[in-house]
Amino acid sequence: MVASASKRSKTTSKTAAVTTRKQISPELLSLIATAASAAHTFLLHNEPHLLPSQVLSLKSLISSLPLPPPNTLSVAIPSADWFRFFRMSPDTFSHLLSLISPSLSSSLPSIPPDSALASAVFRLAHAASYKSLARRFNFPSPADACRVFYTVCKAINDKLGNLVDLREDLGRILVGFGWISLPNCCGVLGFGKFDVEGELLGPNGSLLVQALVDSEGRFLDISAGWPCTMKPESILNQSKLFSGVEESRELLNGPFYELSDGNLVPQYVLGDSCFPLLPWLITPYVRHNEEDSFGSAEKEFNAVHSRAMGLVVDAFGRVKARWQLLARRYKEECVDFLPFVIVTGCLLHNFLMKFSEPMPDDSDVECLKEEELLVFEGDVDENGRRVRDMLAEHLILSCLRKTTKELPSCGDTKLIALGLSQLSYANLCVGIAVILRGSIRCLFEIPVHCGGKLRGLLLMEPFIEYEDVQPQSKKIEAKLKGRMQQSVVTQTLAEK
Repeated sequence: MVASASKRSKTTSKTAAVTTRKQISPELLSLIATAASAAHTFLLHNEPHLLPSQVLSLKSLISSLPLPPPNTLSVAIPSADWFRFFRMSPDTFSHLLSLISPSLSSSLPSIPPDSALASAVFRLAHAASYKSLARRFNFPSPADACRVFYTVCKAINDKLGNLVDLREDLGRILVGFGWISLPNCCGVLGFGKFDVEGELLGPNGSLLVQALVDSEGRFLDISAGWPCTMKPESILNQSKLFSGVEESRELLNGPFYELSDGNLVPQYVLGDSCFPLLPWLITPYVRHNEEDSFGSAEKEFNAVHSRAMGLVVDAFGRVKARWQLLARRYKEECVDFLPFVIVTGCLLHNFLMKFSEPMPDDSDVECLKEEELLVFEGDVDENGRRVRDMLAEHLILSCLRKTTKELPSCGDTKLIALGLSQLSYANLCVGIAVILRGSIRCLFEIPVHCGGKLRGLLLMEPFIEYEDVQPQSKKIEAKLKGRMQQSVVTQTLAEK
């Protein structure tokens, strides 16, 4: 009986010990592991100066700790917390680890690769200090945590660089922009700003990052590390993208695209107004003085262009939201490493998009539009102007087709109502074109009261203008006579 009771007591004690061990929180486990690691380091460096009894006592205490080996990531991070900690699932983390593990093993032989990668990603995601990383991931010191962080960033840059390549999947890129009525467009070029502490770059100093993104927000080209005092055109001229187009001719050298009116446009990218207008870099129409006014085609082009430029803003916004280290002001003494870290964040952004990882719910960084850079005031390239005008005509006609609907036929006269609510005017503007024997003969203004004003429709070559007009159909018909045979509008409407 006594023996049986004793055995039950021992079993109960073991069960209680196991239960207690299971109840240790990850935070407490990390602190205990850090203390054990510190004690072991102290023992290694000071054993010759300690009494034998002290050495034996320390070794006994360290070896008796009921802990897994130091730096065991799977124990330190519960599976439910993986996404919150590292912005990715365990499977995606494992895939990333398999890509860079050989490099980390050779560069950091004393640090397990999974702990090295986890610490670097954790710092990116939460802007954790090196002191915090050393404690959480059992590194000997904050200096070691710093070394691990930049080693991982280098490995990611080396192994994931192929994820940023304009030529890698150009067909998909072209299709994506085709869906938003931008044929032969290969990307949107803009800037992101990353703030820096101190006075090195001025009171509100920052580094500029020139980036090309696709219609889904993937980075196709990154040029990082430019001081905010540099002019955008100077940055462009020194970038690999510019040399790849203008010098080596390796980029944007694909076939021309034939628009519906027969015009041919080359491959191009859209760029902000701070860039020069070039045949392959299409910027928005700019009003240089108060007297300048835009036609409907120019307004429609600028509206589409502005929406496309939002892709750059959103891409950088998501990078800062996912990697909060990049959303904060970087220390001035570390500014030399900031471009390196920014590129790492952008590469991981592309990597996580590839694996369909969602954005974190706890992100508190909004996709705010950056402060606008100054408008380029240099010479305008005439070939670039022609390409932009062709695209503007294409956009207005595409929008016109989307808003065109047929009315019932009336004898041999076919009526087409042009609903223009999706175009540049805020007020609804409706006109009726009379098509007789396959050609436009005249145009009538239909008075529509909208906002207390009358609106009308005026069709003019070479593209469509929408203006307030008086009900003078003969005068309008005279203006159109002799022009409409060559008009794209005539061909488009006649086909209807």
